[in-house]
Amino acid sequence: MFYMEVYEPTEDSQLLKKYIQKHAKGIVLDMGTGSGIQAEEAAASKKVIKVFGVDITKESIIHCIKNIQNKKIKFMMSNLFSVFNKDERFKKIKFDTIIFNPPYLPQDPGIEDVTLYGGKEGYEIVMRFLYQAKKFLKPKGKILLLFSSLTNKDKVEKYILKYNYVFKELDKKHWFFEDLYIYLVEHNPKKKIKIR
Repeated sequence: MFYMEVYEPTEDSQLLKKYIQKHAKGIVLDMGTGSGIQAEEAAASKKVIKVFGVDITKESIIHCIKNIQNKKIKFMMSNLFSVFNKDERFKKIKFDTIIFNPPYLPQDPGIEDVTLYGGKEGYEIVMRFLYQAKKFLKPKGKILLLFSSLTNKDKVEKYILKYNYVFKELDKKHWFFEDLYIYLVEHNPKKKIKIR
């Protein structure tokens, strides 16, 4: 069965929200915006000029447009960065801050909830995101990335380094059957940024 719903804020969303005011600035992308909680938090900062909230589900975008009125925020449907690749208006856009609370759980047989599952092993969406983000993150931009111990922490770190980023663990919280991590990810200043 295939489910597409608005991801309701839970412990992971609240954990990530704590770091938005400190780190969000300039032009912000809230990837996988869901309920729009992180986009709203970013827009509340005086350091933030504009926020783009994108999500693969139509339900999420409709929910956000109906329930969040903020001139700083623009909500759009997008499969990761697809809208910025296809729409001429955004071809040259780059972000100071990218926020991502991805679907990060390993796939369960017969269930394909795009708001929860990050691929067969759990880290595939994070991997694709990190690769694509290189093109859209400013040289001194920052990514706030949340993921779970169920995602395979070693794999996430492997791909962060593989795609020429550096990272710092900002927070870790145990919640029920998993550990939640908040990473601050940036371009590696010692390596040239390669964009394909």
